[in-house]
Amino acid sequence: MEGKSADGGWPGESVTANQRRSPELPITVVMPTLNEAARIRHAVAAVAWADEVIIVDGGSADGTPELARIAGARVIHLVGSTIASQRNAGIAAARNGWVLALDADEHVPETLRAELASVLAAPEHAAYRVRLRNIYLGRELCHGRWGRDWHVRLFPRERRFVERRIHEHLEPVSDIGSLSAQLEHTPYRDLAHHLEKMIRYTQWGAEDLYARGRRASAWDITARPAWRFVREYFMYSGWRDGRRGLVVAALSACAALLKYAHLFALEWQATTPQAIQVTQSQRALPAVPRPEGKLTS
Repeated sequence: MEGKSADGGWPGESVTANQRRSPELPITVVMPTLNEAARIRHAVAAVAWADEVIIVDGGSADGTPELARIAGARVIHLVGSTIASQRNAGIAAARNGWVLALDADEHVPETLRAELASVLAAPEHAAYRVRLRNIYLGRELCHGRWGRDWHVRLFPRERRFVERRIHEHLEPVSDIGSLSAQLEHTPYRDLAHHLEKMIRYTQWGAEDLYARGRRASAWDITARPAWRFVREYFMYSGWRDGRRGLVVAALSACAALLKYAHLFALEWQATTPQAIQVTQSQRALPAVPRPEGKLTS
């Protein structure tokens, strides 16, 4: 296993002077991953100031766990689980009293690291929330839903995340403080990645709703997407982010439509006999007899 070089950095990573001087903080960073090979080494190296980094991998097929180990992280495998379950597994394994929950697409700037050090020296609240500075297609979104994006990410290791497929959140905490520094977040590499995640997350969201007994109505499929666009583009001032704000608001409306369309499809599948789900092409294919005297591989 590779280790830190003499200047305190990981092989192949650039290390700033501030990072070289920064002492380790008594904190465990917990990060769920799935196929993050393109950025996992950078993500781990960027939190080298933490005493412990735990990667909880959900079954990556691109070598993410191996790269995380090379970067110095401790890796836990939890295949086929939710993001909340991954976070909870990492929290349970943490050796420090305080945990910082991150994703591979998030970055802790120096201002936030310094504030974390100050908070850990004398905590005044039971947990802390941080505002995400969301970067979309190369520019920060300052308005709309993305401009008011707060999450509780710093907390004692006794806390756990509520089990949900998407939009997981920490269990209720009565005394929550707010950090002044922001957490940098680049949720999508490009538009194609945005669409890919949108399809996957809307499927998961529909499954959550279906499991809770919800069913899709005409209102859900028509009015909800329209309301989502109006809320984010006009009421939350997404228009002030220019064309990016328009694209994000429009895709958010599409996500609402897809989620309830998936919910309707789940209801249909549950009430449709398996026999009629065979496609016409499958029924039309004739059986081809195997020639005698020949072996097939």
